[in-house]
Amino acid sequence: MHKTNYIEKIIDKDIKKGFTKENLSFRFPPEPNGYLHLGHVKSIYLNFSLAEKYKCPFILRFDDTNPIKEESKFIKAIKKDIKWLGFKWVQETYASDYFLELYKLAKKLILKGKAYVDSQNKKEIKEQRKTSYEVGIKSPFRNRSKKENIKLFEKMKDGFFNEGECVLRAKIDMNSPNLKLRDPIMYRILKKKHYKTKKKWVIYPTYDWAHGQNDYLEKISHSLCTLEFQHNNPLYNWFILQIKNKKNVILPKQYEYSRLNLNYSIMSKKKIQILIKKKIVDNWDDPRLPTISGLRRRGFTPKSICNFIKEIGISKRENNLDISLLEFHLKKHLKKIADRVMVVFNPLTLIIENLKTTKWLIEKTNNNRKHRKLPFSREIYIESKDFLETKTDNFFRLSIGQKVRLKSAFLIKAKSIIKNNNGNIKYILCKLYKNIKKKNNKATLHWVSKKYSFPININFYGKLFNIKFPNKVKNFSNYVNENSKRKAKAYAEPYLKNAKHENKYQFLRSGYFCLDKESSSKNLIFNQIVSLQKKY
Repeated sequence: MHKTNYIEKIIDKDIKKGFTKENLSFRFPPEPNGYLHLGHVKSIYLNFSLAEKYKCPFILRFDDTNPIKEESKFIKAIKKDIKWLGFKWVQETYASDYFLELYKLAKKLILKGKAYVDSQNKKEIKEQRKTSYEVGIKSPFRNRSKKENIKLFEKMKDGFFNEGECVLRAKIDMNSPNLKLRDPIMYRILKKKHYKTKKKWVIYPTYDWAHGQNDYLEKISHSLCTLEFQHNNPLYNWFILQIKNKKNVILPKQYEYSRLNLNYSIMSKKKIQILIKKKIVDNWDDPRLPTISGLRRRGFTPKSICNFIKEIGISKRENNLDISLLEFHLKKHLKKIADRVMVVFNPLTLIIENLKTTKWLIEKTNNNRKHRKLPFSREIYIESKDFLETKTDNFFRLSIGQKVRLKSAFLIKAKSIIKNNNGNIKYILCKLYKNIKKKNNKATLHWVSKKYSFPININFYGKLFNIKFPNKVKNFSNYVNENSKRKAKAYAEPYLKNAKHENKYQFLRSGYFCLDKESSSKNLIFNQIVSLQKKY
């Protein structure tokens, strides 16, 4: 049963007060300066589910106000991730679509005496803001006339000044305990080519100025963001009150909720970029990263991710979630959809003396009653750990004189060991029993035919960091787990020769796996999605 979160309660209260459902509108506003990560899914899921519940628009808006870091490749990646997660937007917009409108609104603030051009550099402005416990210092350019400010702002737009030579600031309160209100910067000069508007603009609006005004222009009713933007709330409201007009009756309001933090992971595009630059991870889609593309490549399913987000819910309380909760939902889904196959990692050869020809068995592959042919031949591989020369009390697998059942096949008994010159086991001689019922043995072993099996490569993944909260330390990259990726070889049954990238596979007694994107028909590479055992 769906539990109403506090944001839904706010919306329901607004509706009771007379706010019509027709005026409800929500958006997801990513900045295209990197790939989406698991934390973004919480925002997408929240805004989309609200739009779905109240039957109102869900807008995808790219907050592309920084030409230095933003690229069209990130736009494509973000849209691909959202579609893969199963969400659909009714409208796609860009902050850059409103550059002219934002410029006009900024001039409106200047004419109201609420904004001014400051000819100081970034360092001077920062020093004058002081701290929350100190009185700020007003800019010597704060009292320029409206006429002069308009003229200077137009010259900024026309490219007359160099980068860093001046900025446009809002005139609010240099003594406010909230530093966000101490005359924030609205425009800065950046003579950089924008991926979308090209060289049309040399001044660009800051996030603080563009974000709320875009919400206003798009008639977003409830602006939802994470708690780190809580101090922005008064500024968000102040800007909207300055630009509002009588025609637009919808004044968006900002509401905050806790961000998603996952133990042993980094939820920051900036920090992920550092890991990529230092070549600690391969790229944005490295399977060790909590990016959507990384999770997709690892083998996570959209349903498991969304079910995880649904369970953690929406609140204002900060928390650090354990990865085991995400893996719980992942395993639950994979159990329903994965094909069950047999793969041997550390092979030990068994020779079945009384089996002369290969028998082709029919085995059920998954819950959809899909079947496959399974070759059972004279020589087979089992896991080395499934054999002991001398049986112990707690060991119920294969040993000399001990009977075990082979998965989907027959009962066998180990008779003798053949060793090489170094004293290592070369193979085990066994006898096959055809008519023994399953209940007569305590162990069932997986296996593959030596003749029909083929080698595959495996990538195993562990936690990326050695510390639980890498986001809380300064030099977080120093705490990377050097053993977060491990490679291995294994031998697979022939069914896996036709493995598909979109399919998931359960390697019996091992875990869930999927094909990696670098896999080819001549070199099958599988990523371990999740182990059947608890890892942390």
